[in-house]
Amino acid sequence: MGRVEGKVALITGGARGLGEASGRLMAKEGATVVLTDLLDEDGAALAEAIQADGGKAEYIHQDVTDEAQWDVLTADIVARHGRLDIVVNNAGVVHDANVEDTTLEAWRHVNAVNSEAVFLGTRAAISAMKSQDPIGGSIVNISSIAGLVGIDNLAAYNASKGAVRLFTKSAALHVAEARYNIRINSVHPSYTWTPMVQLLGDNTGDRDGFFDALGAAHPLGRPGVAMDVAWGVLYLASDESTWVTGSELVIDGGITSR
Repeated sequence: MGRVEGKVALITGGARGLGEASGRLMAKEGATVVLTDLLDEDGAALAEAIQADGGKAEYIHQDVTDEAQWDVLTADIVARHGRLDIVVNNAGVVHDANVEDTTLEAWRHVNAVNSEAVFLGTRAAISAMKSQDPIGGSIVNISSIAGLVGIDNLAAYNASKGAVRLFTKSAALHVAEARYNIRINSVHPSYTWTPMVQLLGDNTGDRDGFFDALGAAHPLGRPGVAMDVAWGVLYLASDESTWVTGSELVIDGGITSR
């Protein structure tokens, strides 16, 4: 307990899935958690549930692709809570299509949410973190194994998550060399049984069969669950990882080891 005690954490895409698990865990470990999403009903209910369990949480509506919202959001958090210590750029979407079947509209939407919004969130977080006393913080960008290896039916998703991986390294080098005491790392989950992955299963017409196939594909014999990833996010957010930056934390049941 208390691994992020007293820290203020912003988690995008925080209403469900990996964001929900990370929010619940960080609140349990002592952080004040600010959850943002477009899913207002789910997000507000989650914040209330965390509060009912004794944690500190709130929900704010946010379109992560809206540049203007980022500066307003981070300034508001600092004004009300005194600082911003952790930002988890988690919001994401998937488009199940190979390169031939991907439309330009779908390509732009996936990359706007998964890649451009990570840039916006990282830039806004740096601005807030370098201006506070004491300066510093941790930024965790959620990528994917699709940022490491190709997947034939996820052309736009592959591109967006690969961008997150290398952008994270560039930003991490910049803030390290500027001596801002800010660390930036990426997390690379494999197929984790969240609503987004369940949607891929629904697209096959056989969700249970998809679940079983995912399990068979991973050396550890199962798809991930959200808490598998949340524990990794917590580590990178905490002071346990103060000498870790520009790194890739792969949480994938062994699938990329083959």
